[in-house]
Amino acid sequence: MAEHVAGHLDRSDPAAWLFTVDDEPMYDNAITWRWRATRTAAKLPNVRLHDLRHFYASGLITAGCDVVTVQRALGHSTATTTLNTYSHLWPTAEDRTRTAAGELLRSALRPPEVTTNVGAARHTEQ
Repeated sequence: MAEHVAGHLDRSDPAAWLFTVDDEPMYDNAITWRWRATRTAAKLPNVRLHDLRHFYASGLITAGCDVVTVQRALGHSTATTTLNTYSHLWPTAEDRTRTAAGELLRSALRPPEVTTNVGAARHTEQ
């Protein structure tokens, strides 16, 4: 996509647009109409197109992306904009501490692994 955008900086050129209708840029009405048809077909009548943006952002945060990465992915002009909207989704120090303590406890309570000496049981016929 970056290649396409870099190669088509003249927005008056129909090839510059990723999504078009009859070689014209797809504007709000066309997008809204197509989105409504898509969500109806998918039986998701209450999902807004903007909800997909929030889903994308929360997925990036859950995957461990930092604020600047999410900012750039969403096209926000500043990290402050991203944080104002999504700061509640990043884990806090307390969340990380609880996770680490839980893993430590699980590890300590895990039964020791049983190992067998497969080589000793091997027998070759000659």
